[in-house]
Amino acid sequence: MDREGGVGRMKLNTGMRVNRITDEVWEIPATEKTGMLVPARIYATSAILQSMDAGVFEQVTNVACLPGIKRYALCMPDGHWGYGFPIGGVAAFDVRSGIISPGGVGYDVNCGMRLIRTDLTQEDVQPHLDRLMTELFRRVPAGVGASGFVRLNRSSFEQVMTNGARWCIEQGFGWHRDLEAMEERGCITGADPSKVSDQAVSRGINQLGTLGSGNHYLEVQVVASDRVFDKETASTWGITGHDQIVVMVHCGSRGFGHQVASDYLKVFERAMRRYGISVKDQQLACAPFTSTEGQDYFSAMNCAANTAFANRQVITHQIREAFAAVFGRSAEEMGMELVYDVAHNIAKVERYPEGELVVHRKGSTRALGPGSSDLPPGYRTTGQPVICGGSMETGSYLLVGTQKAVRDTFASTMHGAGRTMSRAQAKKTVRGEQIQKQMKQRGILVKAVSMSGLAEEAGIAYKNISEVVETVDRAGITKTVAELRPIGNIKG
Repeated sequence: MDREGGVGRMKLNTGMRVNRITDEVWEIPATEKTGMLVPARIYATSAILQSMDAGVFEQVTNVACLPGIKRYALCMPDGHWGYGFPIGGVAAFDVRSGIISPGGVGYDVNCGMRLIRTDLTQEDVQPHLDRLMTELFRRVPAGVGASGFVRLNRSSFEQVMTNGARWCIEQGFGWHRDLEAMEERGCITGADPSKVSDQAVSRGINQLGTLGSGNHYLEVQVVASDRVFDKETASTWGITGHDQIVVMVHCGSRGFGHQVASDYLKVFERAMRRYGISVKDQQLACAPFTSTEGQDYFSAMNCAANTAFANRQVITHQIREAFAAVFGRSAEEMGMELVYDVAHNIAKVERYPEGELVVHRKGSTRALGPGSSDLPPGYRTTGQPVICGGSMETGSYLLVGTQKAVRDTFASTMHGAGRTMSRAQAKKTVRGEQIQKQMKQRGILVKAVSMSGLAEEAGIAYKNISEVVETVDRAGITKTVAELRPIGNIKG
């Protein structure tokens, strides 16, 4: 790294130069030649920055060229190449002059994280772990095309689209207080089922309460006392340590959200010509947010987001049922309370000093700080819980949002470890059966629908989650609360 005028600069292996703002923030300046309207900022240590694939830098600078973008195009330290936007990307657009882009949301709308605490300890669970994982595997369908036990018709599915997790609670799949521990209380307003295609409905109507495949998982984890870094915040959320058992769920809107994205990418490709919008990459197909097409997609996307909240709620119900069956006690007796549920593939209208903005988070997580009126009362003193999943072989983290994130990153932070290896490359490098055996030897019991799918999710395919977490902690956009160690995992 060299320095010019007191500002550090680094030349990447792509030949691109970036300016060092701090040890964790790097900036690609906007220039007339590139067509960037704002600078691009990447949150990373120098080591993480140099290891990022070239596609990240190309994609984040392409995003910086989109109409109506404000302040910066951002990428978090877990960033890697994605569809249009880098995964780990954040961008905010003026509601009047800006755009909305499915590439900035992702195909799996409201893919997100949910964490459930318990009063059980590893000592309580370990003798029954095999039976527990078998019961969870039976009750929570996983894999491509998996169908759930909830039977819906078109009318009831439309209620799911508009009411989200609240519909599940009303059907008995959970507790009313669960809603107070979810982003937007599990239901985003503005969903309009009439903007959703019949094909999307057919793909999603039988998938409520299912994990899906890829990097989606259900994981039983342990919180050790020596891995709780902010005891006051953790205690407020019911995280005590002492080898406490928690359960993490990572999934989204499944085939329903995928079809919504596919449908509107085609609509936007035509709309761009009509509105005179050009993009550096067709995967960034977009439309003015206030246009008919933009509003139609926003309404359909909210339907998918609400369905994802509902999906994770039904899974939570099944998790509680599985624990009750194995341990012979009710979920309430075992203290199985929801810590939080947060989206990480979403576009939302939020207010910042620039005014109302359409904030796109693609593989990144909202991270509101203390005092935010957008948080339920129980979280306003601490800030918002941020749930970051690692690879199934390492562990995950619970963090908390900060005011600095609100000021610097549109209240956004990392969402997980981030891939370093493609799925195809991972399958060539290691076998699923080998991973399963090695993990069992290390005390992690894995049940998977597909061994090839398991190989795709090998720990070697992901960045070091601890290094990624340390980056956002040092940058001040989230603070680490606790580390969560896996003992049981279900993969699609």
